[in-house]
Amino acid sequence: MTAEEVRAIIQSDESYRIELTVSTTDKDKFQEAICAFANDMPGSRKKGYLLIGVKNNGELSGLKVDDELQKSISALRSTGNILPLPVMHCEKVEMEGGDVLVVEVTPSFNTPVRYRGRTFIRIGPRKDIASLEEERILTERCIDSLATFDVSPCREATLDDIDTEYIRKEYLPEAIDAAMLEEDHRTLKEQMASLRLYNTRFDCPTMAAVILFGYNPRYFLPGAYIQFVRFGGKTKADEIINEREFKGGLLKLLPRLESFAGDAVINKRPVPLTMFREKTVTNYPQLALRELLMNACMHRDYQSNTPIRFYQFEDRIELMNPGGLYGEARPENFPNVNAYRNPVVAEAMKNMKYVNMFNRGIRSVKEIMKQNGSEEPTFSVDKLTVFEVTLEDANITDLRRYGHSPQDGKNPNLDQLETDLASQESTNFSSLNYAVKALIFRIQKQVLSVEEIQDISELGRNLDATWTQLGRSLEQLGAKSKRSLLRYSINPAIEQGLVTREHPEAIRHPRQRYLLTAKGLKVLELINKEISKNGYQSIETLRY
Repeated sequence: MTAEEVRAIIQSDESYRIELTVSTTDKDKFQEAICAFANDMPGSRKKGYLLIGVKNNGELSGLKVDDELQKSISALRSTGNILPLPVMHCEKVEMEGGDVLVVEVTPSFNTPVRYRGRTFIRIGPRKDIASLEEERILTERCIDSLATFDVSPCREATLDDIDTEYIRKEYLPEAIDAAMLEEDHRTLKEQMASLRLYNTRFDCPTMAAVILFGYNPRYFLPGAYIQFVRFGGKTKADEIINEREFKGGLLKLLPRLESFAGDAVINKRPVPLTMFREKTVTNYPQLALRELLMNACMHRDYQSNTPIRFYQFEDRIELMNPGGLYGEARPENFPNVNAYRNPVVAEAMKNMKYVNMFNRGIRSVKEIMKQNGSEEPTFSVDKLTVFEVTLEDANITDLRRYGHSPQDGKNPNLDQLETDLASQESTNFSSLNYAVKALIFRIQKQVLSVEEIQDISELGRNLDATWTQLGRSLEQLGAKSKRSLLRYSINPAIEQGLVTREHPEAIRHPRQRYLLTAKGLKVLELINKEISKNGYQSIETLRY
């Protein structure tokens, strides 16, 4: 956008689609404006503009827009406070007299759009909360324009087919602002229609209402259930050990599914780090499995007669839901681009705190699996009709990495480490001088103990020591000055890849810290093992 285009917007007499502000911190005001522009009450289908850095009289305030401000305003779209998610663009425009941060909002087809449960609209030059009649207009406009399956009418169904008590007592208080709900004296049908759960034209619930709150969704949608099968081996031809079907309205099904996965699928085991320390590793991290199950329920194609398949084998879990990537999502941009096949179902799951709709689910799953020591999940996204993901059992991962299972009573990390170090002369444990060993031991002792480390790759945020802390703790061990500390301890440890600086570009940085690397943690395990062999709890046993 050019400076001339911004001036034209400021001077426009279409005040219903322009809001000027000099504030840079009033996030409530900004989100209310975005919500109002997205609802497009006049029905003009023209974009709305929030101009930050412009006074009410059209003069520029002299604002300087930095990256931090631009990022914080852009992030308002994805906080989950505005639902359904608005389509908006944030851009900095440099002008004489100051910068202008332009937030461009496209009118939504999926109305009413709410900010924290309240529907905001533009009434001329100001914004306000929509009346019940105005909400009805927005709802009817949505029915005419929105083509997703979940908002279509289920003409065979009536209110008797869905759990209206759950909607009244559980869902509406979560989806609608409490003050607004108290003043809302409409019928349940009208309240549901405002949430795209009821079609007033055909006087019936929508497919979303049946999927979310139906007593028996399979009567209308034969594939609307989850099939769990546990096989005794590695193929579907092996013996079936357990089988379950999860059916019913989604918002009552999900707690049962989550509880079952935690009790029947996931098991935990202790893994020794040293003689006195251990950490807990699970076959499948519960948060990762939960995220994938919720995504399957949210993104599946409910028009398909195929259920979600949740299959557990001896060495892996396979999840398959009908419906491949949707909308703008493609194999080449997965998982960076996301689109919602069932926006009403997704909004309801967000309101009930089952998902966050931040488009971070796949990244979170990968990170959680990594922290558990598991292999990264495998996603099959190139199929047109299904989406598949495979999770490997962490026990199998260990078996492949170290040649034996943790149940053998060994410490695979430590056993493999001894082999690795022995094969590399530069990192042979016995060749490390006492000062380096003392340094590694002291860094570990400064902040956290090993059992509190969840992810070996995150040591830089967990095991650390400042220069001053190291100097004080090493004085008694022979480090008489900073120079000797550098020469005999820190520099050799850095050269060996055992320690790294938090600020490598500035050695004398006032906040410089020294962090253990992954290799440093492994050497620390050997140090603790050697201490334990001698029956002491001190680094002094390694001096000789």
